[in-house]
Amino acid sequence: QPGDFDLVLMDVQMPHMDGYKATGTIRSFADNKYAKLPIIAMTANAFEEDKKRALMAGMDAHLAKPINVKELFRTLQRFA
Repeated sequence: QPGDFDLVLMDVQMPHMDGYKATGTIRSFADNKYAKLPIIAMTANAFEEDKKRALMAGMDAHLAKPINVKELFRTLQRFA
């Protein structure tokens, strides 16, 4: 239902639709409750160009796997 989600933890490598395409789909929603949801990339792709690609795709943050729990909490607090 609308308002059920505060943000999206997006896996970049998914089988049918990758996280970049999924982010584009979310960003294209007419309803801003969905289109403006913060999206955090979670990926094993940890190079600077991977972070830039995630941000250019419309994601709001990037976390490399394995996830550092302190960094995860710091990132989540940005969107609280």
